[in-house]
Order: sequence, then C-alpha cells, then structure tokens
Amino acid sequence: MSERALRGTRLVVTSYETDRGIDLAPRQAVEYACEKGHRFEMPFSVEAEIPPEWECKVCGAQALLVDGNGPEEKKAKPARTHWDMLMERRTREELEEVLEERLAVLRSGAMNIAVHPRDSRKSA
Repeated sequence: MSERALRGTRLVVTSYETDRGIDLAPRQAVEYACEKGHRFEMPFSVEAEIPPEWECKVCGAQALLVDGNGPEEKKAKPARTHWDMLMERRTREELEEVLEERLAVLRSGAMNIAVHPRDSRKSA
C-alpha cells in the first residue's frame, strides 16, 4: 500500500518546501571575464571575501574579476642547494677543520685511492 502512495512523485528531484517567509542573506553580483571573452556573474554574500579568480562557466579557464585587482603573486621559495643545507649544519670554521683533517689523511697515505677495485678488473 505504501508503494502506491508515493508512485508518480519524484522525491529526490522535487523539493516541496517554498521560499515564502524566508529572508535570504543580502547578496551582490560579481562579474568575471575569462581570456576567451566569456563574461558571467556569480552571486556572493555581501559579507563574503570576493576571490580574484573563478573558473569560467563556459570553457573552464581561469576567469579574472572585472574591475578588480588580479590574483596576488605567491612568493616562490628559492631552491636549497647542497651548500645551503651544509651551512645549516656547520659553520665555515668547522668545515675548514674537517677539510684539513681529510686532506691530512689523504696526504699521509692512510687511504689508498690510487687503486680502485674497478681499475684492477680492466688490467686483468
């Protein structure tokens, strides 16, 4: 019996509520224009912060606010080099001390760098 009572109605698509007696928030229409010349308006609350760009309703490209400031440029972070990361961990004096220690080891012959395992295979 309950199946027949709802037959023919579209509960999902149709709303049975009305807007009578409801005060909507104050709104403003903001105009955007994309690079391809499409212009459209978007409704925003009077209290809302207006975004400087919006997706175009027609082509999907970025549309800019008409008579407004463009989007703010984001500051790009400079790439950190190996040297920058090294200088974060050690001072220049510490690096010079480490360099002198390693040069002393190389000069003393404690490390045999003249013969490399790959070099011995070539001569055989």
